[in-house]
Amino acid sequence: MTNHDRSETRMNRRRYLASAAAVGAVGLAGCNGTNNDSGGDGSDTGSVGQIGSGRSGRGLPGGTSMTEMPDLSGELTVYSGRGEFLVGELIQYIEDLYDEFDLTVRYGGSTDLVNQIANEGEGSPADVFYSVNSGSLGALANEGRTAALSSEITDLVRDEFHTDQWIGTSGRARTIPYNTDEYSEGDIPDDIMAFPEEFDGDLGWAPSYGSCQAFVTAMRLIEGEEATREWVEAVVDSGITSYPDEFAACQAIAAGEIDAAFTNHYYIQRVLDGNPEASIATAFTRGDAGAVFNVAGAAVVDSTSDATLAENFVRHLLSAEAQDYFARTTFEYPLIPDVEPIGGLPTIDELDVPDIDLTQLSDLEPTIDLMREAGAEL
Repeated sequence: MTNHDRSETRMNRRRYLASAAAVGAVGLAGCNGTNNDSGGDGSDTGSVGQIGSGRSGRGLPGGTSMTEMPDLSGELTVYSGRGEFLVGELIQYIEDLYDEFDLTVRYGGSTDLVNQIANEGEGSPADVFYSVNSGSLGALANEGRTAALSSEITDLVRDEFHTDQWIGTSGRARTIPYNTDEYSEGDIPDDIMAFPEEFDGDLGWAPSYGSCQAFVTAMRLIEGEEATREWVEAVVDSGITSYPDEFAACQAIAAGEIDAAFTNHYYIQRVLDGNPEASIATAFTRGDAGAVFNVAGAAVVDSTSDATLAENFVRHLLSAEAQDYFARTTFEYPLIPDVEPIGGLPTIDELDVPDIDLTQLSDLEPTIDLMREAGAEL
């Protein structure tokens, strides 16, 4: 390809991206919580348009545009633990930018795909593993099935959101959603261990949900088994209401059924997206299990026949357009500093996140046993 041809191609891509930005991002609100995307229930469908909580009037994102990244050319297979209803449009968008790029995506549960890659051995067709959580990424790396990433890509995000074997592409924060008709932010304890003794309202949670179990796992790691067991027993004894998922818990807050809950941040944004006047807001604890920040992310599989193409695809997930997609569409936290979250949320740098190994949050079996023994209904 001549320099003139490359220039013309990039100009066409810029026009394509600018046109897409003018149309807007897909208005889908589901996200992470179980192995089927760690929280998204898959029941929502998207519609085009910049609408909803914090999206109207949002300008063009910062960061590096796809137009400034290396062209994607060749064949690539992605094993995606993130659901097609969440990321399918973004992945299709990337493929459509390049005439000589042929992308195959296999969707499934993150844990199942780790096991599949391990069982397929060196003959695995997977080039990239796209996971709902860092635990699955760590599991694949521990199997010796990931290729080292260059510092050019890992330096794009904070140290706690990558290793040299995988990198986070979007994030989710644990929060305390609360009913604004009954409480102000100052009424919500900023210490997760203070619940329920220091909070007099009715609480809710989704104890059978993967995100909730990962949150209790973080408590085990930070506070120890005994303190965690006592905390679970205390919230159960307080009469905490169980919900099938964390979106349902947030809906119950807005409806006045309960006063606060323990959920990932984006479920609050989902409620506000449907009703900007809903009586719900977000509070954060500080430096504890209630403030855990987990990531979805990607790794290059060690058996790929084109590691450069695979890494360049992962790099596209950290582009300005992709990061803005995560903010607008899945209500996640972008991991690139130049792209801000929506809905008036604090930036990642403003959060007081505990220092833990995120890959350990996938060790759920001891947590499930503890929760059951403490009286939680799973």
